[in-house]
Amino acid sequence: MAGADPGARIGELLDRLGREAGPRARETADELVRSVVEFYGEGLARTVRLLGSAPAGSDPLSVLTADELVGDLLILHDLHPEDTMTRVGRALDKVRPYLGSHAGDVEVAGLDKEAAEGPVLRLRLRGSCDGCPSSTQTVRWTIEEAVARLAPEIAHIEVEGVAEPAPAEQPLLQIQPRPPDAAPAPSPPSAAPEPPHWHTLSAPALPAHDRTTRVADIDGNALLLVRLPGNLYAYRDRCPGCGADLRTAPLDGEFLSCAACAARFDVRHAGRGEHAHLEPLPLLEEDGAVRVALPELLGAGS
Repeated sequence: MAGADPGARIGELLDRLGREAGPRARETADELVRSVVEFYGEGLARTVRLLGSAPAGSDPLSVLTADELVGDLLILHDLHPEDTMTRVGRALDKVRPYLGSHAGDVEVAGLDKEAAEGPVLRLRLRGSCDGCPSSTQTVRWTIEEAVARLAPEIAHIEVEGVAEPAPAEQPLLQIQPRPPDAAPAPSPPSAAPEPPHWHTLSAPALPAHDRTTRVADIDGNALLLVRLPGNLYAYRDRCPGCGADLRTAPLDGEFLSCAACAARFDVRHAGRGEHAHLEPLPLLEEDGAVRVALPELLGAGS
């Protein structure tokens, strides 16, 4: 298309689609083109704003790649200065402090760029979720979100869940950062949970100091936020033992005690208790912002 008018060519293709596939297909195609133009227009606008407000002497590429939308456009056109594995490494570095409370650590086991469905990232967990299904799922969602934000070209993630030593081989945790709409339904008896919805929390909703708690309400769901030195944790505001809320629960060091039944839970280690676990929620702290996920299961059993 060198020397051709791209706009005229797009118009010709839309007209041909309308003639061959009908007016409804043409309307859908028009909407698609508008969405793509808006996407690239926003990217260009942000590029101009970012470069115009960048401090003197700053690296232009660093300024642009710090923005998620502009960074995605650079990745899409193979213009990002960092390769996939470098960005995956940065994503894992963001979640490692949080994973320490659930699974210990995570390491890269490999990257298959030639897979039919697109690049497949293989990760390996080190540690234990202490047999807590909600903690295991929280780890999956947190890794999924962190990698999807910094390496969106990854089509599929496989995580080897290394839990407590067991004679049987541990199954792979299957993660899809952007699951297709037409994905086959999971096999019974255990259906896969719905993807969580991520929300950004502002400073007034967060505990202001170490070893303090605060309850935030998101979409009618009460979340218990606990700030310990070095990390912030999010749990459902409900005692798994007696069902009482935990907003008045005293915090003794790293342990939270239910005011109603006196059950104690280890905040730093996935809410582990003697007989039950708190329900942990995926949480990411990045660039001064706090994002927490609300799985569909949060509202169940209220």
